[in-house]
Parts: sequence; C-alpha cells; structure tokens
Amino acid sequence: MNQKFISRRRALGRIGLALSGSTLLPSCAVFHKREALRLCTFSADVTPPAGIGMMGGAWLSKTVADPLEAHGFVLLGPDAPVVFVAVDWCEIRNDAYFRWQTVLADAAGTIPDRVMVMAIHQHDAPIADLEAERMLREKNLAGTICNLEFHERAVQNVAAALRKGLSATRVLTHIGSGEARVEQVSSNRRYVAPGGQVRFDRTSSTKNPDAVAADEGLTDPWLKTLTFWSGDQAIVALNFFAVHPMSHYGAGEVSADFPGLARRRRQAETPGTKQIYCSGCSGNLTAGKYNNGDHPNRAVLADRLHRAMSEAWKNTKRQPVKEFDYRVAPLKLAPRETAGFTQSELERALVPETKPFQQCLAAMALSWRKRIAAVRPLPIPALDFGVATILLLPGEAYVEFQLAAQRMRPDRFVCVAGYGDAPAGYIPTEKHIAEHDTNLGDWWWVAPGSEARLLDAIREALAAKRSQP
Repeated sequence: MNQKFISRRRALGRIGLALSGSTLLPSCAVFHKREALRLCTFSADVTPPAGIGMMGGAWLSKTVADPLEAHGFVLLGPDAPVVFVAVDWCEIRNDAYFRWQTVLADAAGTIPDRVMVMAIHQHDAPIADLEAERMLREKNLAGTICNLEFHERAVQNVAAALRKGLSATRVLTHIGSGEARVEQVSSNRRYVAPGGQVRFDRTSSTKNPDAVAADEGLTDPWLKTLTFWSGDQAIVALNFFAVHPMSHYGAGEVSADFPGLARRRRQAETPGTKQIYCSGCSGNLTAGKYNNGDHPNRAVLADRLHRAMSEAWKNTKRQPVKEFDYRVAPLKLAPRETAGFTQSELERALVPETKPFQQCLAAMALSWRKRIAAVRPLPIPALDFGVATILLLPGEAYVEFQLAAQRMRPDRFVCVAGYGDAPAGYIPTEKHIAEHDTNLGDWWWVAPGSEARLLDAIREALAAKRSQP
C-alpha cells in the first residue's frame, strides 16, 4: 500500500474522529461503490487474564479453556473503508463501543460510523462498559464490570492486526451465499407446559422434562454463510446463526464455547479463507431443549453447528460484485422506568452494602441513561451488496426482529448479526411484555414501545418500503 493511499485513509479517519463527537447520527448515510473493490482480513487475541469480570461482573475469570479472538475484514473502495469485526466477548456497550469504532476507524483510515462491531455473546467472556466501570471505581465499590487497562490493550491489539492486514489486500470479484438448516441446537425460551401454561424458563441448559419435551418454538433454524471471493479463492466466510452461544458457563473458565470450537474447525479445513462466526438475534433463543449442561455437550453442539457451516459452504452460489451501499439508521430508545430502574433508585444502589453484581447492574443501567441523555442513538448499520445485505442490530434483540428483517427484503440474502452496541439489554416484542416474559428482569433496560422503533430503524437501514410485510 503506497504512502499517498495511507495518507488519504488517515485523513478520512481524522474527519471521522471529529464526526464521532456529534450527538446525532445521520438519518441514513449512503455510499455507492463503482470502482474495483478490495478486501483484507485480520485477527487478534482478546483473551482476558485472571481476575477480569465475566458477563458484566457476575463472576471473575480464573482459567482459560480456550482463547477468545476478534476476527474481521476491511472493505476498500473509492470512498471511506468499511470495517466489520466479530469479538468473542459477551457485550460491548456505550463508550466502549465508541472506543472500538474510533480506534479501528483510525487504523483503517475511515470514519467511526463505518465500523461495525459485534460481540458473539459467550457468557464466559467480558462485557465492556467503560463509563459503568468508572462509576464503580470512583466510589471504591467491590463490583467490577471490566478492566479498563485490559480493554485498551485488547482494542489496540485488534487495531494493530487490522493495520497489518491492510498490507495484503485482494481484489473482491464475487460474493457467495449459501445456507443450511441447523439441527438440534436452537430452541425458544418460550414454551407451553403440559397444563397449557406459557413459560419462559428454557435457559441455555435445562433438565426440566417439560422444557425438553416441548417443541422448539419460534426460531430461525437456518445458518447463512456469506462469502467474499477473489476469483476462485474465497477470502472470507461469514457464518450467521441465532442462538445463545453457551453450553455451560459461570465457573470462571474463559471460553469461546461451541461456536468457537466450530469456527476453529472450519478454519483448519479452509486455511486460505478467514472463517468468522456471527451470533444472530438470539435474546430469546437458547440450546436448552438440546443441552442439559453436561460438559461433553459442548462438543456435541459444536459438531452440529460445524455440520451446518460445512453444508452452507457446499450450497454456496456466487455472483459478481462491483459496488455496495453502506447505510446507518439511528435508533432512539427510552429507558426503563419501572420500580428499581429509576435514576434515583439506581444511584442509591451504588453503595458498599449492595451486592457486587447488583452494583454492576446499576452502573450499567446508569451508563445507558447517561448515553440517552447525551442524545446518542444506537446505530443500525447495513452493508448492502444488492444481492445480499449484512444487518447489525443492537443488544439482545429477540429473534422476531431478525425474521422481520428478512421479510422486509425478500429480494436480498439478509444476514442478521445481533449484539452490536448493547446497552439496551433485551429488546423484546410487545407480546413478550404482555405475556410477562420472566427473562425481562434485571437485563432489560428499555421501556415498552421499543418494538415499533426498532422495526422502523431496520426498515430504514434496509431501505425497505413501509408497505412491505
């Protein structure tokens, strides 16, 4: 890459840093690509050391079963580059999310809005919310959500890998799409018990015979694989599937869990192709029907996921690609105001007498409220190649939103990733609220009415007409 090219990219990055200070996202930014496209990939280790908060401070890391990684690509054309990265962390929120966008934008020579960051959402992994952690430290509380110093090292390591990747770009000539059904992995938390009672307690693992016997419920059983090609060589394979990515967790053993095992197996089989796994909208989807929590089940679930990844690869059909659009729709959500979630109640929870994890939950809720007060909407980005689109949704959106996005654009191969900017926690439908979904407890930070707002933002990001179903 010549020096003139690098200087132009860095200049665009400096513009992006200035733009990132704005309190409003553009309504819908569109960039057309009409010149030859280029692509590069990057990977970095993001495994935390011992003593780091897992799942927002619910427990601390002790040992490492297998490493956590960040995998991504940079898409280059005549305008500012687009960066996509999937991280083996539980969630990335608020100013932590901005930090990832800003640092990677600077490395790629682009603007922060053109950096798509998603977490895979394994629970034996960190959550990053820097403002919430600062709140806890300022009050000398026992709770710890994340380690600020480790977070910065991890982001800088990923940025260094990205810069290195830019020295080995390749021409992007084709895009491929394939899918396969995933058997016996995903099930909905919601099921109907034998007496007709609607229940929501089918968690990531369960030995409840009623939860196991009930049908899967509403899921998206299809794993979608989107591939980028340079001639006859696949450069990247992005694999999208919606399920909570946990087999067993909570003992302090860091792990990328069964999606990480499946991804690494595919990587060994396709050494010339960067394999990336993306969790879809799975706030209400788990492996509970097919997983009793026994440790050997991790490998069983990985085998089933791997089988579908391999089949989707075999089913891939390629088409030439010469341009793409990139759009970002803003999403404004209101904070939850029910008992225990008001500003004053949350602030009163930040005292030594409160249990450490409850301190963490209160700090994350206050960090989200501070974000809302600053009028910084959640970004809903879409990378659209005409025949296929990557859509990134925030937080723990329920699977209904993924299915709705696919219905909005039946002319597209719509690949939906969840767990983008994640401070909202669960984003349920109004039906789930009315049915008193028992998962909507301490990890639900948005007010009712969010369903319509998110659907409107999805429609805008996909540039779909309102008249479409």
